[in-house]
Amino acid sequence: MATVVSRVDTSHTDAINDAQLNYHGTRLATCSNDKSIRVFDIKPNGQSYPMAELTGHLGPVWKLSWAHPRFDSVLASAGYDKRVVVWQETSGRFTQLHDYGEHEGSVNSVTFAPHQYGLVLATASADGSFAVLSFDYDSRQWAVSKVTKAHDQGVNAISWAPVVQLGAFEGRGGESGARRLVTAGNDKLVKIWCQTEPGAPWQLERQLKGHTDFVRDVAWNPVVHHDTLTIASCGEDRSVLLWRCRGTGEGEWSCKQLELAEGALWHVSWSQCGSILAVSGEDNKIAYWKENLQREWIRSADEERQQ
Repeated sequence: MATVVSRVDTSHTDAINDAQLNYHGTRLATCSNDKSIRVFDIKPNGQSYPMAELTGHLGPVWKLSWAHPRFDSVLASAGYDKRVVVWQETSGRFTQLHDYGEHEGSVNSVTFAPHQYGLVLATASADGSFAVLSFDYDSRQWAVSKVTKAHDQGVNAISWAPVVQLGAFEGRGGESGARRLVTAGNDKLVKIWCQTEPGAPWQLERQLKGHTDFVRDVAWNPVVHHDTLTIASCGEDRSVLLWRCRGTGEGEWSCKQLELAEGALWHVSWSQCGSILAVSGEDNKIAYWKENLQREWIRSADEERQQ
């Protein structure tokens, strides 16, 4: 049973669209229709203290993502103003590290890659495209790789595959050379994209059909369980679908409907250990799913969102 351990008064003046803790849970970032981002210092006892208000977006801010702590304290934000802003904290003060504005529509999603790839983030836009931005510490420049026609009618979400250790599948050490992303769009599709080596073009690897309406969110499980990769997606069709593939991702993907809710579903999110899936939607509730040892998915009681 989930319980509220603390509340944060964000002082936002409009709806909050996203809230993200950093890797260690010491910073909380929130973003809002009021065009601002608020950052809070979180203490071990759960108390929170306002730390910074970040302004720079010209419209609602939809999504946030923290980079891995190996890159210090770096936060990315995506907004309706067609921009992605990367913020860096230095001595308690946040400054803009980069401003990416090459999308032609609202930027609906942003997410940092696994830290093994370096300081890399992916963005998804209502213009139908996604982009991957990679920071070069030698030149202090950002390289951009963009797929312009990823989904018809817009891309709603994007998520990175975990780094796959070849030793888990083939009896030898090392990492798979391929990098993978999954995207979700208004064309009712979930798509898996592959980059065979750094700098190579992103190629469509799989097109997963199962949803019957707009796919609002997609999340790749950050952990490989039982030699299996898992993706969760949800959407306007009220369903949560689980997609699974054994091995490193090159094979066929199976589909299982985990839930058919009473209303549209907006968000799916995995725990860091990959064992719990949280689902939320227009019914103002959060459902938690966990797979048992028999590989059966068990749903906990719904938790009403605290107003």
